Amino acid sequence: MDVEEVAEELYGLRPAEFVAARDTYVARARAAKDARAAKAVAGLRRPSLAAWAANRLARQRQQEAQQFLALGETLREAHRTLDAEQLRAASGQRQQLIAALARTAAALAGEAGLAVSDTVLHEIEQTLHGVLADRDVAEQWSRGRLVKAPEAVVGFPAVAPEAVPARRAPAAGAAEAAATTATAETAATTATAETAEGEEAAGAAERPAPKKKPARGEEARRLRELARARTAVEEADGEVGRRERELVEARDARQTAAEAAEEAAELVGRLERELHDGRKARQEARAAATTAGKAVTTAEHALREARRAAAQAAGAVQDLERPSRG
Repeated sequence: MDVEEVAEELYGLRPAEFVAARDTYVARARAAKDARAAKAVAGLRRPSLAAWAANRLARQRQQEAQQFLALGETLREAHRTLDAEQLRAASGQRQQLIAALARTAAALAGEAGLAVSDTVLHEIEQTLHGVLADRDVAEQWSRGRLVKAPEAVVGFPAVAPEAVPARRAPAAGAAEAAATTATAETAATTATAETAEGEEAAGAAERPAPKKKPARGEEARRLRELARARTAVEEADGEVGRRERELVEARDARQTAAEAAEEAAELVGRLERELHDGRKARQEARAAATTAGKAVTTAEHALREARRAAAQAAGAVQDLERPSRG
């Protein structure tokens, strides 16, 4: 059995048709003593509705899918090399394109008779974000083999026109990073202050020059506040990330439970049909046994009658034979 061909067929089916078709192929492989194929096919998981719709998009809109995959390559390379200009160019297409492709996937699902809710539409968009950000997800999607939305919320932050890529310092070293980041601002502020002081001294020499120590103290205080603010931002970002992961895990758990419930329902239906067939077979067997019992009774009665007739015939023969002997 060619497992790749089987997988290609199964992931082209609607989710509700997946499990029964997979089990049929597993049974065929086992009947053919092909344990490797049976195990491989049995390991194929039914896709969620969102993943199936995204897979259908990749299968039926191959040109758009290739363009989208190329955009993902561009974004991943830009983030890897911190190319701000390339990021701005590619990021500008991202949101609009994802929304349009998600609507197309929903329309394709509708053509196959499956309605897509707002929640599923959001999961399709999340899946497409994952295609852009993660090479493995992109590979699975390009083959139409995704099973569920990515486990973590993935994507790229928006890049402002004036943004300059920089590595964020960890929270423990936020003060040093803030001081480094503010160096240029401090230099510009100092230069402006010195220019103003020079002009003021030229116009009013009798006034004493301003003291620099209070300015340094103010700047140090500002840097400390900036460091605290950045630390708070990082902590908030971390909390957002945790909450997003919790949401994804909860959605995954819900999807897994729904799939388990559907498979259990299919199993119950199959067992109920087998039970019904078994009860019918039992009833037919009992009827056949009753008929056979009656036939046995009739045959026994006929046998007794035949034996009695045989005994009577033998007696008659004996009676006829006696005079001839005398």
